[in-house]
Amino acid sequence: MKNKITLVLSIIFGLMFINAGLNKFFNYMPAPENLSPQMVKAMGGMMAIGWLMPLVGIVEVIGGILIIFPKTRALGALIVFPVMIGIILTNTITDPSGLPFTAVFVLILAWIIYDNRQKYAPMLSK
Repeated sequence: MKNKITLVLSIIFGLMFINAGLNKFFNYMPAPENLSPQMVKAMGGMMAIGWLMPLVGIVEVIGGILIIFPKTRALGALIVFPVMIGIILTNTITDPSGLPFTAVFVLILAWIIYDNRQKYAPMLSK
């Protein structure tokens, strides 16, 4: 049962990240109408750095794909982790309205990392 729940959560998490990454290249999802001025300013600053959004998009797509498959899930979680930290900081400092949605994805990523902790043990041992 635990494996089925982890699989479903990983697929949802992976597809959301793939979608977010692809949107950075194809812009098929409109920006929300009710963005706060702070968020508009922050997003404008990030887009002003020409290479930043494509890099984040590539990382999101690769990490999302890797998280979907059980054999590569641990690597995908490590790849997506820095992006998730950026999402947490953006939603905490700039505009907290997205924090509940972000919290769900933080919990899913934390579960994936915890579930694969034995795969990370060699990196943490001397």
